[in-house]
Amino acid sequence: MARKKVGEVTPAERDEIQALFERRNGLNELAKVLTAENSELYERLVTDMGQTGARFQQWWDNMAKKYQWESSENGSWEIDFDTCEIYLTEMN
Repeated sequence: MARKKVGEVTPAERDEIQALFERRNGLNELAKVLTAENSELYERLVTDMGQTGARFQQWWDNMAKKYQWESSENGSWEIDFDTCEIYLTEMN
C-alpha cells in the first residue's frame, strides 16, 4: 500500500469532515445494536445514515475539485485530522 501527500485543507474544512466522520461512525455503531423491531427509530437511523454518507462524499468531491487533488482508480483519499493533510492511499 502506497501513501502520498496530495494536499491539505483549512482547519475549518477539517472540522467539517471530522464531524461527519464521527457522526457516520456513531450511526454505524448504533446500527449494530438497533433492531428493525423499533421501526420508527430504525427508519430514522437509515435515513440519517444515507444523508450523512451523502454529505461525507460531497465534502470529498467538493474539496477534490477545489484543490485539484491527484487521484487514482484504485486509490482513496485520507485526511490526517491533526495536520489537515490529505493523502492518496493506493492498493498495490
